[in-house]
Amino acid sequence: MPTYKLTYFNITGLAEPIRYILHQSKIKFEDKRLTFEEWPQYKNEMPLGQVPVLEVDGKPHPQSKAVCRLLARQNNLAGSSDEESYRIDAVVDTIDDLRQAISQYHWEKEPAAKEKLKANVDTKLPFTLQKLNDRVKKEGGYLVNGKLSWADLYYTATSEMFSGLLETDVNKDYPELKKLVEKVRSLPNIKAYLETRPKTMF
Repeated sequence: MPTYKLTYFNITGLAEPIRYILHQSKIKFEDKRLTFEEWPQYKNEMPLGQVPVLEVDGKPHPQSKAVCRLLARQNNLAGSSDEESYRIDAVVDTIDDLRQAISQYHWEKEPAAKEKLKANVDTKLPFTLQKLNDRVKKEGGYLVNGKLSWADLYYTATSEMFSGLLETDVNKDYPELKKLVEKVRSLPNIKAYLETRPKTMF
C-alpha cells in the first residue's frame, strides 16, 4: 500500500478538498499542518514553493486540483466517461473561480482595491451559487449525474472556507446546496473526519 503525506497549513483552504477525498476513499495519510511561522523552513522543499503538496511514497505532487483529480480517478469519484469527467471539471472550475474572487477580497488590505473586489464578490457569489443550486436540483441531488463525485466533496469543503472568510453561511439561501452539504458532511467517513479534525481558523 502506498504511503501518503499531505502538507498544508492548519486551515481548510486548498487542502480541505484533498482531505475530504482521502477520507472518503478510506486512505490513511499523514496530515501535516504547518504554522505560518514554520512555513519559511519548508518552502524551498516544495516543488513550486507552495502548498498543498501530497507525497505518495515520498514523491511530491503539487497543484491542489490536479491532486484532487488524480485521487478521484483512482477512487471512483471521477466521471465514468470523458463527458462526465468534463462536467465535473467544469463545475470545479466554476467553484474555483468563485474561490479566487473571495480570497482576493479577503486578503486585500488597500481600502479602495478591497471595495472593488467586494463589489465583484457581491455580484459573483449569488450568481454562481444560484447556478450551482439549480444544477443540484436538476441533477438529482448532486452536482453531476445524480451521484457522488469529487465535485460534491470539493464544493462542501470549499463552501466552508467561503463561509469562514465571509463570516456568513453562504448556503443559507440556497436550499439544494444546503442539502448537498449536509448530505456530504453526513457520509460516515467525512463525518468521522469532521468530528476529530483539528480546530482551524477557517
